[in-house]
Amino acid sequence: MTSELVVDVQPKEISIALLEDKNLVEFQKEERNLSFSVGNMYVGKVRKLMPGLNACFIDVGFEKDAFLHYLDLGPQFLSYQKYLKQVISDRKKLYPISKASMLPDIEKDGSISNVLQQGQEVIVQIVKEPISTKGPRLTCELSFAGRYLVLIPFNDKVSVSQKIKSSEERARLKQLLQSIKPKNFGVIVRTVAEGKRVAELDAELKVLLKHWEETITKVQKATKMPTLVYEETSRTVAMLRDLFNPSYENIYVNDETVYNEVKNYVALIAPERVGIVKLYKGQLPIFDNFAITKQIKSSFGKTVSYKSGAYLIIEHTEALHVVDVNSGNRSKSANGQEANALDVNLGAADELARQLRLRDMGGIIVVDFIDMNLAENRQKLYERMCQNMQKDRAKHNILPLSKFGLMQITRQRVRPAMDVATDEDCPTCFGKGKIKPSILFTDTLESKIDYLVNKLKVKKFTLHIHPYVAAYINQGIMSLKRKWQMKYGFGIKIVPNQSLAFLQYKFYDAHNEEIDMKEEFEIK
Repeated sequence: MTSELVVDVQPKEISIALLEDKNLVEFQKEERNLSFSVGNMYVGKVRKLMPGLNACFIDVGFEKDAFLHYLDLGPQFLSYQKYLKQVISDRKKLYPISKASMLPDIEKDGSISNVLQQGQEVIVQIVKEPISTKGPRLTCELSFAGRYLVLIPFNDKVSVSQKIKSSEERARLKQLLQSIKPKNFGVIVRTVAEGKRVAELDAELKVLLKHWEETITKVQKATKMPTLVYEETSRTVAMLRDLFNPSYENIYVNDETVYNEVKNYVALIAPERVGIVKLYKGQLPIFDNFAITKQIKSSFGKTVSYKSGAYLIIEHTEALHVVDVNSGNRSKSANGQEANALDVNLGAADELARQLRLRDMGGIIVVDFIDMNLAENRQKLYERMCQNMQKDRAKHNILPLSKFGLMQITRQRVRPAMDVATDEDCPTCFGKGKIKPSILFTDTLESKIDYLVNKLKVKKFTLHIHPYVAAYINQGIMSLKRKWQMKYGFGIKIVPNQSLAFLQYKFYDAHNEEIDMKEEFEIK
């Protein structure tokens, strides 16, 4: 299996697609100005204590206050608070954590009102983004994640990933980290650290320690609350950190700044693989070039077709996701109803495992498969689902089919499920139902080009249009495009863009900034 990562950087958002054997399996989209992410650390203020929930709400600068439960304070919360007071009291000199005195652990069944009070300042880290009507979820057990290690201040334990099966290797890694880690720091050794040399692990440990020092320096200098003191790496780099494996063939990026970020990170974690990072310079939009746009349009939405006319219907409620499996108009198997149901259900299990990763669906997922009478077929379906979910990095749990033919799945949820609108609004009538004659569309485009060139004096620009319209404009030796270039200059570029609706168009200047050319009567 080959894996490729494609990164589409636009002025307002960044999208990342992971392809396995050219099939889209993971997709993430984030606004570039979004400063709220899992892993960020803040110095916040306790806004409200909730003794009934044994929790509190903390202001970290978001529209909804963040939620912190007593169990998320961490056993060494008192040591953290004492250290925070010492750091804030002396804003000139950095107080090293190795000299900090460790206080006793807080009680496991204690009360939040005995530990915190309203208006108190605390260092917190986001573990769950705001989902639906809920604010973000916080923890006071800070951690700095790297490729091989996770650094945890005020903790002296070294833990090794359970996925490393060799007892000799586990003992080697544990002994190695205990010898190089500083006092009052705990370390979790990740699965990818298996077989790594001491120099590689030591280099990453120093980078993580530097992150901690920079965070505490920002805490010292903080004058207003709440304050962001540590920002998780960019989404591209964070995804690479968790996903990167030797099977990656290529990482394509269409923006030079992000390309350099990714290249530097790959050079740091796998110098011999730095050549796989490539800057995409093609004229077509990067997602169109790698056939991702079409897969996004067909894979999201309420109904998802997958095999010989069979399809899934995916609904989201406040409490859970519901998936219904339908055989559709597929022809019956010659082997009878049972064989037909098994075939449709196995195909549904393959597609559903992909959809869970693709949409990042979390919480409770209930799947209504087609009823099967034979217990061995139900067991086959359960085993197939478990096998498909092995590729999923999120923690999950799958129950066998119930007597009603329902399968229940729980999957770790740290951010809202990805929702991509696949329905298109008419870009020319904006829902009014009446448009100008389609045959005159090219005349409209020419009038826009004339206005751009002769009135606004924009000589170089790119026109993005639907591929069907682009094919019409480019056809023939003396094509419309050639006529426009001869009349208005050779700075005109035509780009077919699959993400646009049929009569939609967008103009971009030489710096790839969109030029708004919609007329007033078009947007009424």
